[in-house]
Amino acid sequence: MSKLPYEVQTEPVTPLSILSPEGEILQPDLVPELTDDQLREIMYRMVFTRTWDERAVNLGRQGRLGFYAPVSGQEASMVGSEYALNRDDFICPGYRDMPQLVWHGLPLYQAFLYSRGHQHGGQIPEDVHVLMPQIIIGAQVLHAVGVAMAFKKRGEKRVAVAYTGDGGSSEGDFYEALNFAGVYKLPALFIVQNNRYAITTPFEKQTAALSIAHKAIAAGIRGVQVDGMDVLAVIHAVREAAERARGGEGATLLELLTYRYRPHSMADDATKYRTKDEEGEWAEKDPLIRFGRYLEAKGLWSEEETARVREEAKSVVNEQIKKAESVEKMTVAGLIDSMFETTPKHLEEQKADFE
Repeated sequence: MSKLPYEVQTEPVTPLSILSPEGEILQPDLVPELTDDQLREIMYRMVFTRTWDERAVNLGRQGRLGFYAPVSGQEASMVGSEYALNRDDFICPGYRDMPQLVWHGLPLYQAFLYSRGHQHGGQIPEDVHVLMPQIIIGAQVLHAVGVAMAFKKRGEKRVAVAYTGDGGSSEGDFYEALNFAGVYKLPALFIVQNNRYAITTPFEKQTAALSIAHKAIAAGIRGVQVDGMDVLAVIHAVREAAERARGGEGATLLELLTYRYRPHSMADDATKYRTKDEEGEWAEKDPLIRFGRYLEAKGLWSEEETARVREEAKSVVNEQIKKAESVEKMTVAGLIDSMFETTPKHLEEQKADFE
């Protein structure tokens, strides 16, 4: 018996790649327009992010940070996607997306305050267009469509960007957001950093779909799969999607294929569910090495430059963590006052119990 049309999935997609693992250009026509200074700035941010991540893991082990989700391996997807946005675009992140917020303008010490659970960690400067990380998996995707709806109603040429992971794509909020964006043709980007694991659950056990990008079809929006270890491919894809959104062509779901080199969080042991062979295979796709080879061939980068940036990053991180640690300690009264314009009477009464 032949299959009915709705029983047949479309063909697998081929992820967009512009740079080979060796740093060679695969598709010259798709190389994003970037100056030499911009190329160096992108590499600077990627090296800085890797170094910051290494230091943050150690700070967590020392008890100087609270919850922290490592990011090493995902620098191309994080740095590249944020770099492709305009500064007034709005980011709605998950808890692993602190690098995008910092490169979008959030002071680094506030990122550390957030990790330490301090109320000031969530007090975002007015000129920084982000929300703080949403700890509820996938909920930020709904927030982004609300922001996008506001942009559309105001006639603003701005884009709302939601970040989540492959695990977040299994949540009901994710599908509700995609559907809403499709119905109202909203200027939204849904960036799914598919790092292959929802904590310990491998991607193959999360969905029967051929890809996350395919899930855009049912919502009536555009779906794209990208090599998330290739920063040039990420920039090209996100720029294109943002331009479409600004031009009134609606939302795009971008699946960035990437890999986290470290555990899911400080409480995780990745050796329990990943093999050395798999980790070695992805290590060969290291986004810093790939992009570094490309820049070195153009005479724009060197190992000495990497070493210089790493030292600078260590110094900045040390300075910023000390600044975070010097902020006055939280009090119950201060926490409540920071949450309300006018504190409810029953909370005023409870505050008195702690004075």
